[in-house]
Amino acid sequence: MIIRRRLGEARSQYERDVEAAILRVPQWQGKGVTYGMLVGGLNNRNWRVQIDGDSRDYFLKIPGEGTEIFINRVTSNEAAVNAHSLGIAPEVIFFDPSDGLEVHEFLEGYTACTTTDFFRPEIQSAVLDLYKTFHGGPKLSQTKTIFDLIDEHLDQARSLGSHMPEDLDWMMHYYEKARAAFTASGFDLVSCFNDPMPGNFLIGQGKPMKLIDYEFASTNERAYELGVLFGEMFFDEPKTLELIEMYYGELRRDLVARVYVCRALADIKWASWAVVCRKLNDWDFDFQKYGVWKYMRARDLFLDARFDGWLRAV
Repeated sequence: MIIRRRLGEARSQYERDVEAAILRVPQWQGKGVTYGMLVGGLNNRNWRVQIDGDSRDYFLKIPGEGTEIFINRVTSNEAAVNAHSLGIAPEVIFFDPSDGLEVHEFLEGYTACTTTDFFRPEIQSAVLDLYKTFHGGPKLSQTKTIFDLIDEHLDQARSLGSHMPEDLDWMMHYYEKARAAFTASGFDLVSCFNDPMPGNFLIGQGKPMKLIDYEFASTNERAYELGVLFGEMFFDEPKTLELIEMYYGELRRDLVARVYVCRALADIKWASWAVVCRKLNDWDFDFQKYGVWKYMRARDLFLDARFDGWLRAV
């Protein structure tokens, strides 16, 4: 149950923080406001806000301390604005580039997907259609390929003294081979969402799927968007091949190779992100364990007898 307060009734530091944020939104000045914290969000504090006399509710996000080292909030806002113009995201009501404070319309009648939902064919089809729409939109101003993302996290991990796996150098050997393969073949750059956590996909009865939370968006390799999605949803090989063909309209060896190599890279990326997060704050989540698991999944793909063949086919 969401505990709701009226503006001026704050009882905790979190509530004082959101009241201060509410007072910064020009459209809400001098109006009666009710707010309540939402469950979810690993790095941020999220709130549902109601304005007296307004027919819409609003979603307010206060960025978590330290997250600015891997989230470009200006790019995130650009992606959210573009996505809304494409009809796949809520309207952006307010954004402050100084610290990333965001306000969006609250999508009434929608619920967040779960991993189980992604095993439904109609959900899989809707996700790929949504991605095609976003990928077909304008490229984002910031280009950060999967290699840029991983390099950034590895530098941060070294700087923070994060606990890294003993065989990191072995994994980096395969990582550099992947970089060389993509550099030689060329990148297929499009606007990418980059963060297929199930809860970022919203569904409602008789409503089109919507995509929220563009924090990690960038112009990136198209195949990475699919690789990280298929890995995050635990899709087996037959389902992966089916969805590659559904997205591209054909099933070529080079496309399969690019997606599978990117699937391994996705696990390196999110494992490295996790061990960095472990050092940033005392989050209510075991990031180190999550990172260990992601590194383990990357090893599994690097050790696949087909991996060198995939690299050659990229």
